[in-house]
Amino acid sequence: MEPILPGATIGCLGGGQLGRMFALAARKMGYRVHTVDPMPDSPTGQISDREFNVPFTDIPTLLEFAQGVDVVTYEFENIPVAALDALSPKVALRPGRDVLYTTQNRRREKEFLQLHHFPVAPFRVVQSEVELREAVTALGVPCVLKTADFGYDGKGQQKISEMSDLAAIWRQHGASVGVVESWILFAAELSVVVARGVPDKEGKNPVQVFPPTVNIHENHILATSIAPAPLADSIISRAQHLGAHIAEKLDVIGLLAVEFFLTKRGELLVNELAPRPHNSGHYSFDACVTSQFEQQLRAVCGLPLGETRLLSPVLMRNLLGDVWANGTPDWPALLALPGLRLHLYGKSEPRAGRKMGHYCVLSSTLEQAWELDAQAQKILKK
Repeated sequence: MEPILPGATIGCLGGGQLGRMFALAARKMGYRVHTVDPMPDSPTGQISDREFNVPFTDIPTLLEFAQGVDVVTYEFENIPVAALDALSPKVALRPGRDVLYTTQNRRREKEFLQLHHFPVAPFRVVQSEVELREAVTALGVPCVLKTADFGYDGKGQQKISEMSDLAAIWRQHGASVGVVESWILFAAELSVVVARGVPDKEGKNPVQVFPPTVNIHENHILATSIAPAPLADSIISRAQHLGAHIAEKLDVIGLLAVEFFLTKRGELLVNELAPRPHNSGHYSFDACVTSQFEQQLRAVCGLPLGETRLLSPVLMRNLLGDVWANGTPDWPALLALPGLRLHLYGKSEPRAGRKMGHYCVLSSTLEQAWELDAQAQKILKK
């Protein structure tokens, strides 16, 4: 399979910040970028050569988009299957249609992981209040009811603490299918980003795995990620091995982010999969030899994968719209902090809980990075 070389045009489905950083990496290496997003002036569109502002259900425009690009990738997975089916015969879609189909639905994702004997929390698929009651009885309380589709940043999740309110919980759920999972008392949350390229002449797919991060969430939204993960080498190695194995079973060409729970007994349980760059991998833009975004480009274009070595301890913190509550933050004061790298996504309207940007703090130790982060937080909260 011949590589897609610089000068070619890459198509990106989705116009958010992940696509923006991917487009920056592509432009740096001499590629052109076309993007599809329903909203004009999207973060990705601002960096692209051409932006198609149509719904993902507009098949004629998607086919026009496909004619002008050499390969298509994406920056989020909630793309209608009909769009994928229309694009697949016309242009290489990496990762492929089946990868998206599996990972955009919690039921299919959990059943795939279970089928291939990957460690997951005990779960049940439910389609009625009666089945919900049976599942909660089997799994015990507390547990959590999740929607099968369109869940992210804690959306579409309800904690169940007792049996008595199940009728109300099912009505509030409002969907025909749900996934009930055991409540995991974890010691840490961590994630790993895996890159898997196109097969070589011997039919082997090159694989590179980024250093895992430990992730801290606030209000169900990722707040900080740190690398190197302050965990035992055996846990880090296990997470990287599982991530690579899942990417192989899914037959990913591109990136796969795997989120884990580390239980208090030292077990790793797969929580979620994302076949794209991941918020917890943003640190790689500043702190790795190759960023996750350049790696996505290399993988989907059939180029050699880059080295993923960590160059410095790093802390990544998300900047939500809440930071703008008292007006524009004091960016000069923030940028005066040593080792701080600021990334803003070009979104015009800050809203509470909306990801507007992030910063990375690079330092000689994680302890020093945390100290600088504390100073940054004081500046942002003035």
